[in-house]
Amino acid sequence: MSLRIDVSAAFGDAAGDDGAAPFVVEAALAVAPGETLVVLGPSGSGKTLLLETVAGFHPHEGTVTLDGDPLHDRPPERRDFGFVFQDYALFPHLTARENAAYGTRYRDDHRDPEALLADLGVGHLADRYPETLSGGERQRVALARALAVRPAVLLLDEPLAALDVPTRRALRDDLLDVLADATAVYVTHNRTTARAVADRIAVMRGGRVVQTGTPDDVFERPASPAVAAFTGSNVVAAAPIRDALALPSDATVAAVRPEHVRLDADGPLAGTVARVVREDAVHRVVVDLDAPDAAPASDPAGGGPADAPADAVARGGDGRLSLFASDPPAVGERVRLSVPADRVTTYGEE
Repeated sequence: MSLRIDVSAAFGDAAGDDGAAPFVVEAALAVAPGETLVVLGPSGSGKTLLLETVAGFHPHEGTVTLDGDPLHDRPPERRDFGFVFQDYALFPHLTARENAAYGTRYRDDHRDPEALLADLGVGHLADRYPETLSGGERQRVALARALAVRPAVLLLDEPLAALDVPTRRALRDDLLDVLADATAVYVTHNRTTARAVADRIAVMRGGRVVQTGTPDDVFERPASPAVAAFTGSNVVAAAPIRDALALPSDATVAAVRPEHVRLDADGPLAGTVARVVREDAVHRVVVDLDAPDAAPASDPAGGGPADAPADAVARGGDGRLSLFASDPPAVGERVRLSVPADRVTTYGEE
């Protein structure tokens, strides 16, 4: 089923003691049948409030429609959504089996809760109570409960956030199988998760949707420097690298993803390694770009003066670039970098 969201909801009291205006969440989004829309944003951006508003937990202006059918007059339990909470929200006095089956008492057309528990790898824990389960096991039970009622749309609020890294990765793989056959809205602040599970992404900041698109659209062509920074791009002043990368003359800020920055002895950008951080199988290398009046960079290969003339090396700038390397240079080492110009997104004055 298709889901359309066109809502505005205010949270807080403008007449409060501090005189602060209410926090307003606004969104106009559409989710196609079988699509996973990820709502991505930093903490406090309004992601969860939006999801809860769609679910019917908060009053709002505007409409939420399911296959064209307005849901504004329906309570949450009659909106045909399956909700998966970040904190599991399992009933402590019920077993895993009873939790998974909880919603089926109100639905004639439902799935077998025990079969779902088995499919999610927790069938052997069906008689256990939530307090005896790990975080990953609890979330699998919560997911089975949401799926058991055959929801038209699955709503997931940071379902992996409270889990350790190995458990998060394992459950994410299970979620990919679930989402392959579902229409879903998935809220997260984790850009790795967003890129892994999304068909499309809506980025939220300050209660507003500021960009929507495919994962490649959002991560490779961010709509603003703020979106670029949040999604993991390097964001630097454009002036120091404009000539070296042939950037537009009116660009004031440039963004490029770390995976597109390369160590290159003949590269036009020069700087000094400021930090090397191990990240799984690779290292993240942080390079401080040279200041405008810096001396020519040494040749990283030979250690002597650079072969290229000084004016061929872009050295100006307030900024640093991160990149990934399996065999990183040392902190303090002089390096040159190259970046494909078509991988750089530029921004003018806002």
